Amino acid sequence: MRQLLRFLRSEDGPTTVEYAVMLALIVVVCLAGVQALTQETAASYNRSASAIIDAIN
Repeated sequence: MRQLLRFLRSEDGPTTVEYAVMLALIVVVCLAGVQALTQETAASYNRSASAIIDAIN
């Protein structure tokens, strides 16, 4: 508990907030990248499935 109070009183608070904002932005960019990769991978699998079905018929 004492360490938490010392941390909250220290002047490193703004730096901690800056790191938290930077981390949040990195997480958002990573999630957007994963979302884009997911959509492109699904589209690729669908194209492959269609090509295989067309080749069989």
